[in-house]
Amino acid sequence: MEARAEARFIRVSAQKARLVIDLIRGRKAGDAITILKTTNKRVAPTIEKVLRSAIANAENRQTDLDVDTLIVTEAYVNEGPRQKRVRPAPMGRAYRIQRRTAHIVVKVGEKNAAPSSQK
Repeated sequence: MEARAEARFIRVSAQKARLVIDLIRGRKAGDAITILKTTNKRVAPTIEKVLRSAIANAENRQTDLDVDTLIVTEAYVNEGPRQKRVRPAPMGRAYRIQRRTAHIVVKVGEKNAAPSSQK
């Protein structure tokens, strides 16, 4: 059993968010929340919120679920659309800046879940 949660169009670059996501991939859900609480990055509370949502989705999907056995099976960050802006520059020029966005996906599953074999 696997549950997922996704946050889209988050105003942070995907490269910066991947630094934090790499810390929690493959960890127990409780340990991942502790890591995110102590991580000193601006995106850490957002990723924690997505992780808590994935845990809640798992609880809603299966009533007899033990939350302590959940692990972060997948966690990744994709690039979202870029907002293009113009910044004034000297001598009447204009510089173009890009405000990057990211899509954050976290999947949690049970630790003892064996992959199903197809016949």
